[in-house]
Amino acid sequence: MIDSIPTLGFVLDPDHEAHQPPEVAAGRRDQVRLLVSAGDTEPVHTRFDALGDHLCPGDLVVVNTSAQISAALSAVRPDGTALELRLSTPMPDGRWLAELRLGSERFAGGEEGERLALPGGAHAVLVVHYADSRRLWVTELHLPKALDRYLAEHGQPIRYGYVDRQWPLEAYRNVYALEPGSVEPPSAGRPFTRDLLTRLVAKGVLVAPIVLHTGVSSLERDERPYPEWYRVPASTANLVNAVHDWDRRVIAVGTTVARALETTTSADGTVAPGEGWTSLVITPERGMHAIDGLITGLHEPRASHLDLLEASAGEQLLERSYLAALEHCYLWHEFGDSQLILP
Repeated sequence: MIDSIPTLGFVLDPDHEAHQPPEVAAGRRDQVRLLVSAGDTEPVHTRFDALGDHLCPGDLVVVNTSAQISAALSAVRPDGTALELRLSTPMPDGRWLAELRLGSERFAGGEEGERLALPGGAHAVLVVHYADSRRLWVTELHLPKALDRYLAEHGQPIRYGYVDRQWPLEAYRNVYALEPGSVEPPSAGRPFTRDLLTRLVAKGVLVAPIVLHTGVSSLERDERPYPEWYRVPASTANLVNAVHDWDRRVIAVGTTVARALETTTSADGTVAPGEGWTSLVITPERGMHAIDGLITGLHEPRASHLDLLEASAGEQLLERSYLAALEHCYLWHEFGDSQLILP
């Protein structure tokens, strides 16, 4: 029996890690488990396809329609060391922020000006570390063709050691993904199916899009989120405001949606349209102004995402939710189970 997880500094056992897409065993994405945590009530254990039982007509579900790209490339240093170059975020001048990996671990080496050989006769040049980060490099890519065509031919989806084989890009993309640009999946929306979305709309639940292209998302608690490109359409901003006027709830599907909406929201909760680069860091001290609930996956101990979740749920509700997830053997990561947080 787990009594407490102070500041959510728990140890994640490998048995709690999802190693493959759930549809391999269950046949459907929406058959993952759903932990519903609301107010002072005991958490409810259900399946994601029962999400509609916990939403009401007039509630608004906001989704991120960014689509993941194949951002992992094999790279070779001049001394023959084989690495993986993971693209993170495009820069306005055409260069990219990128991370180096050696196997499943971060690679702390690399030198300014170093040239890495890439597949298909391409190469990358490490220019300088980004800002005060020792993780990301400002990187020049020298490719024989357009980036999207090159990645489609030579790239792979970014994956971590808990996923024991390579899955095709479509296994990572959400069913409503439209606009390529995320290097890691905005995976909170992965359990949605077209059938489930249809049933939600038929019930009177509203659905609206934003776009936020995710960069490196595997951040630890001592790392702040990096700038990411977003767009909140006027139609979505207007609908969020209207739903609040109707005393209904705005449910963000994932931390990416929360970050985009909160970027364009004033202190009184009014959401405006906007697009550009957001450096917003959402903390419990700042709080949330635009959203009333959150659909999200389960995040690792010390992950910076937990600050955002605490801003939405509060410390006690979040801790109670994670205690229940650990005790009932929920699965973590992009192919894992889900939670609906309704403070």
